Amino acid sequence: MTLNNKLVVSASPHARSHETVRGIMLDVIIALVPALIASVIFFGPRALIIECVSVGSCVIAEYLSRLIMKRPHTIGDFSAVITGLLLAFNLPVSIELWKVALGAIVAIVVVKQFFGGIGQNFVNPALIGRIVLLASFPTAMSKWTAPLSWLNSVSKLEGITSASPLASIHALAKGGAMPVETLKEMLIGWRAGCLGETCAIALILGGIYLIARKVISPTIPLTYVGTVAVIMLIAGKGNLTFLAYELLGGGLMLGAIFMATDYTTSPITFKGKIIFAVGCGVLTSLIRLFGNLPEGVSYSIIIMNILVPLIEKATMPKPFGTPKKEKKEAEAK
Repeated sequence: MTLNNKLVVSASPHARSHETVRGIMLDVIIALVPALIASVIFFGPRALIIECVSVGSCVIAEYLSRLIMKRPHTIGDFSAVITGLLLAFNLPVSIELWKVALGAIVAIVVVKQFFGGIGQNFVNPALIGRIVLLASFPTAMSKWTAPLSWLNSVSKLEGITSASPLASIHALAKGGAMPVETLKEMLIGWRAGCLGETCAIALILGGIYLIARKVISPTIPLTYVGTVAVIMLIAGKGNLTFLAYELLGGGLMLGAIFMATDYTTSPITFKGKIIFAVGCGVLTSLIRLFGNLPEGVSYSIIIMNILVPLIEKATMPKPFGTPKKEKKEAEAK
């Protein structure tokens, strides 16, 4: 009896998928649309201008940098578009447009292309762009505009300045006065803040879409937010109102759903995702409670991005058949 079956040997990966980088990025863009719409509603047409400048600068920077480096063009995968959107979502509406373009160039050229392009950067490009702008222009990056002030302000570009609710939220844990914003207003986005971080409902809807499309796993967002919740519940001595304000305030939802889940800068193992997300939550909480800055999401994610190689090394499962350490030592003797 002759067997016609042949053993085919090929290089990995052996699992094939119809998913493409372009398709995944399109899903992320769709998930960001609700937050984009909310930013225009609350902060006016200038929010859309900032988002367009940020996206346009990222795309142009990627095209020119790869042209100069003589690398194949990758603007068609839409990763630069997402970087531009996320960078814009981390900026106040009053920031000058040239500063937006500067942050985009840093994010794309320095953080992404200098390290080889998509999949090679070891930290989130949009967050580094924001941090560079925050360190270079702290006043401009800390000037908040009250929602809907663009409708009745004398200067529609400058709006009416307002304090970030996070400062009063932290004081609430120490017996301070309640923040001006109600929890309902915090949920729908009726508060001062960066363009894409204020409307928690829009961000949660985007996260549900990504999870339903299996673009991201709920492990990192739920663990990240859950860790912050536990720490803030302890810090607030069981004050659920303080806890709710901390979860809805700042950029926690935006960071946990859209930036901590970045494929390139987050672990691939389940245990690694848990460790990564817990680290982000602990650092965010410590910076908020004890740091000079009211917000700590950006710095927390960046720090944990840097630790990802160590996390993966510690949590990566061993290949089947790998000898145990004790056996190797016994054979060496």
